[in-house]
Amino acid sequence: MPSLIDIRRRIRAVKSTQQITKAMKMVAASKLRKSQERILNARPLARHALEVLRHVASRVDPSTHPLLAHPEPAPGTRILVIVLTSDKGMCGSFNANIIRAAGNFIGEQTDRECTLGLVGRKGRDFFTRRGFPVRFEMVNFLSRVDYSHAQEIAKEAMNAFTSEEVTAVYLAYNEFKSVLQQRVVIEPLLPIPAADLADEDPATAHVEYLYLPSAQEIFDSLLPRHVEVQVFHALLESVAAQNAAQMVAMDNATKNSGEVIEGLTLYMNKIRQAAITREIIEVVSGAQAL
Repeated sequence: MPSLIDIRRRIRAVKSTQQITKAMKMVAASKLRKSQERILNARPLARHALEVLRHVASRVDPSTHPLLAHPEPAPGTRILVIVLTSDKGMCGSFNANIIRAAGNFIGEQTDRECTLGLVGRKGRDFFTRRGFPVRFEMVNFLSRVDYSHAQEIAKEAMNAFTSEEVTAVYLAYNEFKSVLQQRVVIEPLLPIPAADLADEDPATAHVEYLYLPSAQEIFDSLLPRHVEVQVFHALLESVAAQNAAQMVAMDNATKNSGEVIEGLTLYMNKIRQAAITREIIEVVSGAQAL
């Protein structure tokens, strides 16, 4: 049976841990508020840009620009999967979910090889230890995500696609839905998917676009920017989801610490009461013996 000193020492240790988890929860809540504002501001631009370019891509010759080309999938071709995880832990199943989903997606590509772009230390550590082919990696910047980081990732993706090293590029990340819910998303980034004209309104299905200046000049400027915006949107979604997951995880850890402290305090009181009762019995037995 542990002594009272040992139990008190353990209670103090758990209380110290509880203070740390409570502080981390407050920090995550503060970061979540800021990241949530950024993602709410970025979503409309990313979604409308994708919608417009999908309609444009359905009405132009894919050979107009390399980012619109749709190479025929063939056995032995290679695709690039950009996996977004966090640099640090303490965020529940956030990293495990995206790593599992990315691993399942890679396993499903039986006729295509996969190379990875790893963003975040957790994903980098997991996939490199298991010998997956890695094209590029970026770590230690997710606490201060900037548009320049999206530009760097987008540049790697576009270079791989336009040089025909890969036939498609996919983004794998956690989408922020709410504080308690994140959704794993694996979506195509390149080539830019074309809209299905059969699903459009018949009144607008045959609309043709007029380009001024030329279509080539517009695409040369607009399409790379579109890829950068989609990557930046995915980064912001991932950061917001990570902050939400960390806040929930630290809140649960704080509550669990409280339950452990309560149980240890009750156990300590029982031991102390048993010791007092034993001492009283010894005194009474000694008095009766006299």
